[in-house]
Amino acid sequence: MLSRAAYTGVTRSLAIAFDVGTTYSGASFAILDPGEEPKVQTVTRYPGQDNGDAKIPSVLYYTEDGSVFAAGAEAMSPAMRLEAEDDNLIFVEWWKLHLCPASLLSPELKAAIPPLPPGKDVMSIFGDFLQYLFTCAKQYIVETYPEGATLWNSVVGHIEIILSHPNGWEGVQQTAMRTAAVRAGLVSDDAAGHGRVHFVTEGEASVHYCLERGVARDVIKDGETIIVVDAGGGTVDITTYTFVTAVPILMEEVAPPDCLLQGSTQVNARASVYLQRKLEKSTYGNEEDVKTMIESFEQMAKPTFRDDKERAHIRFGSARDKDPDVGIRHGQLVLEGHEMAAFFKPSIDKIVAGIHTQRILASHKHISTIFLVGGFASSPWLCSNLQRELQGTGMKICRPDSHANKAVAEGAMVFYLSHFVSVRVTRYAYGTSCVIEYRPDDPDHVKRRAKVHTRPSGRKVIPNSFNMILAKGTSVREQDEVFSQNFYKEASTPSALNKISTTIVSYRGSVKNPKWADAEPEQFTTLCTVFADTTAVKKEKKQRGGSVFYTFDFRVVLQCGLTELKAQISWTEGGVERRGAAKIVYDDDTEASV
Repeated sequence: MLSRAAYTGVTRSLAIAFDVGTTYSGASFAILDPGEEPKVQTVTRYPGQDNGDAKIPSVLYYTEDGSVFAAGAEAMSPAMRLEAEDDNLIFVEWWKLHLCPASLLSPELKAAIPPLPPGKDVMSIFGDFLQYLFTCAKQYIVETYPEGATLWNSVVGHIEIILSHPNGWEGVQQTAMRTAAVRAGLVSDDAAGHGRVHFVTEGEASVHYCLERGVARDVIKDGETIIVVDAGGGTVDITTYTFVTAVPILMEEVAPPDCLLQGSTQVNARASVYLQRKLEKSTYGNEEDVKTMIESFEQMAKPTFRDDKERAHIRFGSARDKDPDVGIRHGQLVLEGHEMAAFFKPSIDKIVAGIHTQRILASHKHISTIFLVGGFASSPWLCSNLQRELQGTGMKICRPDSHANKAVAEGAMVFYLSHFVSVRVTRYAYGTSCVIEYRPDDPDHVKRRAKVHTRPSGRKVIPNSFNMILAKGTSVREQDEVFSQNFYKEASTPSALNKISTTIVSYRGSVKNPKWADAEPEQFTTLCTVFADTTAVKKEKKQRGGSVFYTFDFRVVLQCGLTELKAQISWTEGGVERRGAAKIVYDDDTEASV
């Protein structure tokens, strides 16, 4: 375990990190006492399972009226299945995938994601599960520490919450997660409460875990570069870091992080489709038997598979169950090794390609080691195939011997306490879609002349010009500020300029310097809208051709080097730069007021 600075706060506090995964979830925490070095602890007791396990299934049962009946390990007990049948309970799994950005979802994956229960959205389920995890963490702390109840009561109301998420998630997903934390009662629904929710990517949490656990001790050298592959249930996050200094530890991202929806759930989904086809003419091809087979596959056949020359056995019934035509004997379905390997192959191919892409993007660095963590990392077939496919690259694969499934929860807690990463790399290009003055001598403008419109000043302008604020692959330090171009707003009355908004757009295409948002509309997506209240700002009165109008010139200031986007607006008044607060609103919340 790494040593860290003593906590500098003046009162006792508590920080809890939650890793809410597609298939499994967990929590870690640190008690923050003034003047003492915080220690990272992990919750290892949950209702319905043996002590010592740091994760629980990310599943719930709901009643027909939408109330939570059971969650986690309790929801997976054999007795619960019988109770669910008697009481018409609704089982929910893989619900986190409903929060994924559409750009990451393939048609096959969309088809495989189970629907949500009637009347429930993904934020409600996220909030219900967070509340359950929070209650489990509270119970663990109260029961583990002497005077645990007193300890808990001393920190209620100022608990810091750290939420991890896949590399590919952005502000829309972070906003949904914060909303879920509010609904769960973890924080209050005000600025102070929102400020106690912190985010970290699973890739960054994983590298902090490797450092905390000492598995990276041999590569902590000035200039050393590593890749961290966090292979989980839903996503595989791939991130490349360089150690700028070993003492103190300071790291930088050196390539845009990647996020692949190729986690272990995809292996299950392929197996399910295959079994349905294989057994379609068998007595055992019904939905219930196939579901039982997949549960057995998940628990035994998949995690132990290591040789494509050996058969795998999926137990699902009694000794009387047999259908030799499809390989069922004594209640077991027998699969050939090559059939098992086919379930893994697309995920392995994508992960290998993702690692090679990171090598290309970080070609100016020598990558020595790949750290493989996460629940899917425990698969011997995945690990051996990655080792074989990456032979000759000079990169060795290191897989922690134990507890890799709690890497993200523990690493998220270490991130909050130690914060080793100081530079992050943008995954996409960011900018604004704006209007510019129409020039009849410019061919690009002439092509868009049908969209010309006239401003109060008489100026003719055309829309859809893309002004790039930050190029894809740009390294941004945490404290760096990025300024947009000057925005020029005009209106017939000054009050019309009291509330301004600017849309920030992300470009996901391959053109290095895109000029027009309507040239590749499918590659441009709205990231967020920046709102600001400028009532107190003086507007400039102007006159042209007998018409009086008012203007306001400003720039948007973004902090993109943090794990969460922050914004301000900047303008000049009397030759002095002024700053004002700005609110970032995502997706369908753009009607929110400031």
